Amino acid sequence: MGNITTNSQLAKLIRERRAVKKGYNDKEVTKEKVLEILEDAIWAPTHGMRQPWRFIFVEKDQLPEFAKKVAATYPLERQQNREDYLNEPNAILVVVMDEPESQKEWEENYGAVACMIQNFWLLAWERKLGAVWKTNPHIQDPKVKEILHVKPNEKIVSFLHLGYFDEAPAPKARISVEDKFSTYEG
Repeated sequence: MGNITTNSQLAKLIRERRAVKKGYNDKEVTKEKVLEILEDAIWAPTHGMRQPWRFIFVEKDQLPEFAKKVAATYPLERQQNREDYLNEPNAILVVVMDEPESQKEWEENYGAVACMIQNFWLLAWERKLGAVWKTNPHIQDPKVKEILHVKPNEKIVSFLHLGYFDEAPAPKARISVEDKFSTYEG
């Protein structure tokens, strides 16, 4: 992993942020805290100011019922595993995107939502709230869209698993930017 070449707090935050997949403690992830973070996260770039996102918050006391419903969309032999998996975080924030007919606008919307999720993740990390962007097969399942009242012209982009943590995951090395960089030479 490259050395931090700046004293910027933002650069430090970007480099330290991790996906927290397990090891959540019992501290409650509140609706109020998620809303507070989202108020800043939505300042992501958004083409045409479409702001193509909306959010569905599943708090801890709703997770068992929610997990059971989503797990029921899987084959019987996988249901218990999926139910346990969806009960691991302390809360889930479902991120939903408007799906326009135009491919160009669809890509712009997805880019805006991805930027917003990164903003959310960094702001959560700053508050010692762990997050991980999950794109499991159930986000594509029409039955899950029905459970969440997702409209036909919307896409579930992510189940953001959330929870406070005591120990941050170890960093993983990145490929050097120099290995991914070239200069156009005509």
